[in-house]
Amino acid sequence: MPIVIGDTPLTRHQVVAVARAGASVELSKAALDRVAEARAVIDGLASDTRPHYGISTGFGALANTQIAPDDRAQLQRSLIRSHAASSGDAVETEVVRGLMLLRLQTLMTGRTGVKPETVRLYAGMLNAGITPVVGEYGSLGCSGDLAPLSHVALAAMGEGMVHVAASGSRGAAIPAAEALSAAGLEPVQLAEKEGLALINGTDGMLAMLCLALDDLDRLLLTADLAAAMSVEGLLGTDSPFAADLMALRPHPGQAASAANIAALLADSPVVASHKGPEDTRVQDAYSLRCAPQVHGTARDTHAHAARVAEIELASAIDNPVVMADGRVVSNGNFHGAPVAAVLDFLAIVTADVASMSERRTDRFLDPARNYGLHAFLADDPGVDSGLMIAQYTQAGIVSELKRLAAPASVDSIPSSAMQEDHVSMGWGAARKLRRSVDGLQRVLAVELMTAARGTEMRGDPAGPRTGAVIAALRETVEGVGPDRIVADEIAHAVELVASGRAIAEAGLTDSSEGAAS
Repeated sequence: MPIVIGDTPLTRHQVVAVARAGASVELSKAALDRVAEARAVIDGLASDTRPHYGISTGFGALANTQIAPDDRAQLQRSLIRSHAASSGDAVETEVVRGLMLLRLQTLMTGRTGVKPETVRLYAGMLNAGITPVVGEYGSLGCSGDLAPLSHVALAAMGEGMVHVAASGSRGAAIPAAEALSAAGLEPVQLAEKEGLALINGTDGMLAMLCLALDDLDRLLLTADLAAAMSVEGLLGTDSPFAADLMALRPHPGQAASAANIAALLADSPVVASHKGPEDTRVQDAYSLRCAPQVHGTARDTHAHAARVAEIELASAIDNPVVMADGRVVSNGNFHGAPVAAVLDFLAIVTADVASMSERRTDRFLDPARNYGLHAFLADDPGVDSGLMIAQYTQAGIVSELKRLAAPASVDSIPSSAMQEDHVSMGWGAARKLRRSVDGLQRVLAVELMTAARGTEMRGDPAGPRTGAVIAALRETVEGVGPDRIVADEIAHAVELVASGRAIAEAGLTDSSEGAAS
């Protein structure tokens, strides 16, 4: 069923459905009427002898330059062509679809002054799987994601290059005019104000925030699963995860994480095997005992970022905007600071969760700390190296995640002849968060591999829920035995995590599936 645009704000899960899963969209009739009403306001101002920003003037530092009526169509084309200045590798299809959808949502609020034909074209491009080619570099996250959004507007004009979805994958880049024609779509002829309306939003960084939140819904559950499997395989205790202990420090994320870990360890024969007086250890290492505190911090950060996303999704971001009373007013709502800050915050906690995961993995491989297991979990230590280098891979990723945790949003490089003298760098924050999330996924996959092998080497069966995960892993990754090509096994483990099957086998719920924002 298509997702209706214009009646109510999109949820972050709907954004993911369109951006990542290819869901189609439908335009609300009532919202289209609002679009037409706002356009009538712009048309009225276009004939006014007084200057109006973006309607009868230039842009940015050229705002005081009045443009003659005969030159205004060219002004719009020139704006889009000059601002389509991205560079670097093409941004992922899901990101471009997300920013297209979010710009369409703002256009459908009736606050931007675009023509109804323009919003219909954007919806048509989404439904036809036409994805403009957008380079990775070009946005400073202020005055909106100008360059990325300009490439979308360029394609709507029938210029530039696009990818067209083919059986769910991205096809080769072709001219936009060719793709529009094949889909039965007409390029738009931009009128006054439309160029600005199509590019003045935080849509790129917000799309990447929604996608990252969706990934972290799954990965924070996976982190709890990995921690539980490590506690089990390292002969740890489940006592620190008790609900009454969590109540002494009632952070909601911490309580949720502890409850997950405790539930995963329930009925584990391995945990039960060392609960008696023969176990003289007083307490486990921090990477085991404090997992709820670190994972919980990430959860609470995620919740805060989701609230920011929800507010942004209910916003109409443009400059100038058409108010309900017909005024056209300049503003600063395009500044990306609210989104940029939480993107950076998520990168920090992502690095921390990954760092703790790597430390648990390392304990498995060290015979001085793994309580009786072979060095590096090797089948024949010396002849075999086991999972020694898998931990190196983890460590390399974690080191990069720490670098990526350095905030982008504290930087600002003035632009547009000092008219835009403070920018958010939110696009950069979003790009590095995507890499951080991918790194966390790989780190957790290695921990699952390691914990599964360590637990199997104990001899006692794993608990019912962790055992189900080990059984799923064993469908593609062999257990203890002579050395094999580890890269292949890591790839299979990553797929188990990325698909959501790991948490599904463990009976954990992925809140990204159909949940409200």
